[in-house]
Amino acid sequence: MIKKIDHIAIAVQDIDEEVKRYKDLLGLEFHGTEEVAEQKVKVAFFQVGDVHIELTAPTDPESPVAKFIEKRGTGIHHIAYEVDNLANQIEEFKQKEIKMIDTTPRTGAGNSKIAFAHPKSFSGVLVELKETCEKK
Repeated sequence: MIKKIDHIAIAVQDIDEEVKRYKDLLGLEFHGTEEVAEQKVKVAFFQVGDVHIELTAPTDPESPVAKFIEKRGTGIHHIAYEVDNLANQIEEFKQKEIKMIDTTPRTGAGNSKIAFAHPKSFSGVLVELKETCEKK
């Protein structure tokens, strides 16, 4: 079951420049950065009410975010929904014939488990399912 919108991810080229922009121009509360080696990205976190904004920059030209930027340019990359049990949600989506990019959970930022549903299933929007795990 989907609990809430967890975050909106924005694909950027220069994460340091964009962090400054979001802090200085928008005055958003900055919560630091993290490199997610498995995803080949560096992510900067901002809090806006109950939702996070994640600026996501590629660390490798072969990363999915680098390919996204090359094809579509910078901008909104995906919307992430928090779920209680990611494995169950993946199975439920598959039963509903929602095309999944990930059929098994993988590691995301903040020691979370994530899986992506294909944009073709959601009017061109990349959807991330996220299960927050206890910190290590």
